[in-house]
Amino acid sequence: MASSDLEQLCSHINEKIGNIKKTLSLRNCGQEPTLKTILNKIGDEIIVVNELLNKLELEIQYQEQTNSSLKELFECLEEDYKDVEHLKENIPPHLPQVTVTQNFVNGSDLDPEEPIKVEEAAPTKKPSKEQKHVKEMPFVTSDEFNGIPAYMKSRLTYCQINDVIKEINKAVVSKYKILHQPKKSMSSVARNLYHRFIDEETKETKGHYFVVEADIKEFTALKVDKRFHVILNILRHCRRLSEVRGGGLTRYVIT
Repeated sequence: MASSDLEQLCSHINEKIGNIKKTLSLRNCGQEPTLKTILNKIGDEIIVVNELLNKLELEIQYQEQTNSSLKELFECLEEDYKDVEHLKENIPPHLPQVTVTQNFVNGSDLDPEEPIKVEEAAPTKKPSKEQKHVKEMPFVTSDEFNGIPAYMKSRLTYCQINDVIKEINKAVVSKYKILHQPKKSMSSVARNLYHRFIDEETKETKGHYFVVEADIKEFTALKVDKRFHVILNILRHCRRLSEVRGGGLTRYVIT
């Protein structure tokens, strides 16, 4: 056996002998009445400290869970804030602009002794003929846009679809403004359009508002191309219009 191994063995045996001596010494201390009382108190205090440590451990676990929940809440709020900022910077152009006007009167500019004059409102003129309401296509909502199949909308955006709806509505209003116009006040161009509109009507379109591709070209700057027909397919999917075919024409009926 090497000398180093023998030294390690001796050291281990001496350590064990030392532990036995300490144990016997403590055992003898426990037999003495005065020391026994002190040891009992120390044991009670150890139990109290142990209970406090258990409570502290539970509190640390609760604080860790609370910290984790707050981090998740912060991440959610941060995402919501980014969404709000994105919506703020990308407001659809087709939404109506809200303008608020207020008239402020400075009280110091009024003379308290001068009587206030109240001007009577001029009677409103009644229109000679009641204007007929033209049915327009409602815009696609964000929920409807999200429900459109991906293969159908491809790379089209929410605003691009509603921009086309805006232009189609423009064509519908322009067409039926001519149809509701008295014939005597029509120009030659309007009269020719009027006759074309009448010729394009069928039994299926009676009582409905519709346009054809010629109306889109006449009253809007839209290009009647493949992209336009893809959007029309989306509008049929969203039940904004239907098609009536006949006589070599496709009529897009507002539903």
